[in-house]
Amino acid sequence: MRNRIDWFPSRRRQRQLTYCMELALVGLFFVGVDRGNVGIVVNTAVALAVTQLPPVLERDYEIPMDPRLTLWITTAVFLHAFGIVGLPGSATNFYGDVWWWDHMTHALSSSLVAAAGYATVRALDEHTTEIYLPRKFVAVFILLFVLAFGVLWEILEFAIALSAEAFGVGAVLTQYGLDDTMLDLVFDLIGGLVVALWGWVYLADVSDAIRDRFDSRED
Repeated sequence: MRNRIDWFPSRRRQRQLTYCMELALVGLFFVGVDRGNVGIVVNTAVALAVTQLPPVLERDYEIPMDPRLTLWITTAVFLHAFGIVGLPGSATNFYGDVWWWDHMTHALSSSLVAAAGYATVRALDEHTTEIYLPRKFVAVFILLFVLAFGVLWEILEFAIALSAEAFGVGAVLTQYGLDDTMLDLVFDLIGGLVVALWGWVYLADVSDAIRDRFDSRED
């Protein structure tokens, strides 16, 4: 166990990094308010809401969210929000200026989706003897699950962009063409593949907690 996580920062450092990114998101939110930019305000507000999921899951549902998982979630939403804001004084943002930024955030976000799917599926598998899911099957299922979610997200992104244009408000989500959409789906699969290969190592505690909740409902 120790050798597996030696490359991670200490738990204290992970909490500090998470806290710093949460504070930065608050700052980015007010940057959006100051600029009157609906896209920044909405995306940073959603990101801040997502950062509150780990404590809620741990407090209300007794699902263990160790600092690594919390940092993982916070990093994904922070980089997305930061990419929309861009550097001070710049007329564009990282999504427009840095070709790989969108793909990086897609890979991170899809890994979170894959993690949620993996933990739930493994919990169901362990909850009942009527279900048996081999590890290879779970890996394939996670990839398909992430790909389906990615397609749904691209459709939602397209619909939101059209709606924003129709109502004359700032862009909340932006698409950069068909080629970009296809690359986004490829990086979604990469994020899902990482979880499919190593999820059983780092998500075991979460799966066990979800299984326990399934078990308690039958008692």
